[in-house]
Amino acid sequence: MRNLILTAMLSTASFFLPVNSALAAGDIEAGKIKSYTCTGCHGIPGYKNVYPTYHVPKIGGQNYEYLVIALKQYRSGERDHPTMDSQAQSLSDKDIEDVSAYFASFDGE
Repeated sequence: MRNLILTAMLSTASFFLPVNSALAAGDIEAGKIKSYTCTGCHGIPGYKNVYPTYHVPKIGGQNYEYLVIALKQYRSGERDHPTMDSQAQSLSDKDIEDVSAYFASFDGE
């Protein structure tokens, strides 16, 4: 019974916590400005690279933490994509947080 009460209390408390507290680390408005070059590929519905041909994903509404991790992995070389590698190299940790907050703020667009 004690475990059931504790579980209920924790579940209730977690309901009142922000859904994406890490989003607060990034500045959405700053991210909008900093992500200008990102929208050249990621903001075009159905965009495909010419060669090699692949689909470029739309990232609006993507999970904030996922975006931060992905950009840092491109920057460090853990993920390999020539365009993304060079784009991420120019971003500071704060830039990555801002850009990620901006794209995560979209409603799945």
